[in-house]
Amino acid sequence: MNNFDEYQEFTRSTAKYPSETALQYLLLGLASEVGEVHEKFKKPMRDGYEPDHHSIIKELGDVLWYVARIADEMGVPLSVVTFENVKKLSSRLERDKISGSGDDR
Repeated sequence: MNNFDEYQEFTRSTAKYPSETALQYLLLGLASEVGEVHEKFKKPMRDGYEPDHHSIIKELGDVLWYVARIADEMGVPLSVVTFENVKKLSSRLERDKISGSGDDR
């Protein structure tokens, strides 16, 4: 894969979920996968060992799959999602607003 849009297109071949509830299904899946990423950090913290980076990378891939599918179901290329995010963060950086909270900073 050379770019996010190619990856997003690839995810279509692995997308198996009910079309009538696609967004709801995908949002629940995203939340579940983010929880799995948290779990990969939580247990090592509790038990005193280093997190397994390879397993975290695999879970982050699952998070990315859900993000790609949500954007695709909305008809938005991932390149647009990444462009808008870079634009937002660059603006915050230029205005010294990286810190803080709120969408409109």
